[in-house]
Amino acid sequence: MTEASPPKPLTGHARIQSYLRTLDTSPGVYRMLDAESRVLYVGKARNLRARVSNYARLGQHSGRIDRMIRETHLMMFLTTRTETEALLLEQNLIKQLKPKYNVLLRDDKSFPNILVSKTHAFPQIKKHRGAKKEKGDYYGPFASAGAVNRTLNQLQKVFLLRNCTDAMFESRTRPCLLYQIKRCSAPCVGYISAEDYAATVNDAAQFLQGRTTHIQETLAGQMSAASDAMEFERAAALRDRIKALTQVQTAQGINPRGVAEADVIALHLDEGQACVQVFFIRANQNWGNHDYYPRVGQDVDASEAMQAFVGQFYSDREPPRMLLLSHGLDDPDLVAAALAEKAGRKVEIIVPQRGEKAELVSGAQRNARESLARRLSESATQGKLLRGLAEVFELDAPPRRIEVYDNSHIMGTDAVGAMIVAGAEGFEKSQYRKFNIRGTEITPGDDFGMMKEVLTRRFSRLLKEDPDREGTAWPDLLLIDGGAGQVSAVQQILEDLGVEDVPMVGVAKGVDRDAGKEEFHRTGKRPMALRHNDPILYFVQRLRDEAHRFAIGTHRAKRAKSVGATPLDDVPGVGATRKRALLAHFGSAKAVARANLADLKAVDGISESIAQSLYDFFHDKG
Repeated sequence: MTEASPPKPLTGHARIQSYLRTLDTSPGVYRMLDAESRVLYVGKARNLRARVSNYARLGQHSGRIDRMIRETHLMMFLTTRTETEALLLEQNLIKQLKPKYNVLLRDDKSFPNILVSKTHAFPQIKKHRGAKKEKGDYYGPFASAGAVNRTLNQLQKVFLLRNCTDAMFESRTRPCLLYQIKRCSAPCVGYISAEDYAATVNDAAQFLQGRTTHIQETLAGQMSAASDAMEFERAAALRDRIKALTQVQTAQGINPRGVAEADVIALHLDEGQACVQVFFIRANQNWGNHDYYPRVGQDVDASEAMQAFVGQFYSDREPPRMLLLSHGLDDPDLVAAALAEKAGRKVEIIVPQRGEKAELVSGAQRNARESLARRLSESATQGKLLRGLAEVFELDAPPRRIEVYDNSHIMGTDAVGAMIVAGAEGFEKSQYRKFNIRGTEITPGDDFGMMKEVLTRRFSRLLKEDPDREGTAWPDLLLIDGGAGQVSAVQQILEDLGVEDVPMVGVAKGVDRDAGKEEFHRTGKRPMALRHNDPILYFVQRLRDEAHRFAIGTHRAKRAKSVGATPLDDVPGVGATRKRALLAHFGSAKAVARANLADLKAVDGISESIAQSLYDFFHDKG
């Protein structure tokens, strides 16, 4: 009698159908997983049972959803109190898990703000990015660092506010260059009173809130009064500030008059690709724009793509009071409720049809259309270059992921390794990695030793995380800065790790180290060169130069950090604020180390327990 084989596990429609008897009508979030428990899709539902039963029906889905259903081996569910909670949880999970079949927002950088600090009698104005932990007034977001820098430049011209650090401010004995070129009022040396400086800070705040007319009237009145009092030097200075403000207003002629605060979001779809342009309108001023290229499929419609983008974009950002959209959302009331809950106030979502708002959206959509056309053109060019690279270096197929490695150090100090990544969409900067060289046995300046450490760490991690090479993190081509010796050494490193099938090319500088005379080295093959005007040569040079730029930048950042490091960095409980207080009080880290317990306790912000920790830290070291 033969033993019956165990039944095959349910998959696809049948597997989804099996969940229906255990689900109720609660709102919630569901996850669909494949045979390897990888998340395929995250969705939310007002009624989980009804939503899942829709997937269990045959023949009613697009090609993308049908493929997802066939791959589903498991589902996970989480109920929520409201559909709004489900929507917020869905967007957080999508950003965290990056499922294969969801529309994904891939570029998720934070945006800079302008901060007017409130920790000093003479507030500093500066660019700020990240969590808003420092006390002060924040204005933004701005679309880019360039947009912030231009606005800061305008503010310096008109309001003469300082941008130096508090430490620099306290150390000044005479005005800096910014005072000489009329960009600062020199509060550091008492050239302006605290009251007058506070008034200019208030004017700058009004400017950032869009109230420029009142400022200009006030300045004009002050100039007239100074002239009547025959204070001609003061009148001239005020005249220059009015002139600078007028130039700012002229340059900002494209700003909307009827829209005080809004994000303008426009979408364009073409050939299964998408571009979303976001314009930031704050205080009736256009504070720049940024483009995004979310991952969509051929059968994703505009409303689905727009709703996915809006949900993910504001999952960790504060929304403005108004969103102006080029396309409607699947659930506009639900999204508005979720954004209002997040912001703690009403958020209006509008798809304008006429007037100034419609013109703003039309302009953003034109930018989205043109940006996507350029990207598709660049992708076609990139694809041609990758095919040419495969032909030149005799690869089996055009590489989908190229990794380029370089090292940087000065006489072996502050050594770092760098890896950049390029593929079908150009440089993939989110995939760049830096490696602080840790090996104590490496001789200073030993590039072979540094490369061995970098590649050993990189490929050891790959082998651990994806031994079957099913993901996209494995490279199809390695580019190494160096000649035959470097290639041979790297080949041995990879063989020792059991990685013998990743193509590798060494790029040597060639005769006289001239660009254009590079030689290419491969294991077991004669060195080769490309003709001087070959596009593939330019492509490889660009890859190598980007790796060198990233390595140099990483090394400089590490060196700057080490130059500014002090023994105080290693003391438990002493952060940046206490470190500044100690250095301001004692003058140097060495003086802190020599201080007695009573002197340490006398420093503002240093409690008895911290003072004891400091004293013990330095004196235990002997």
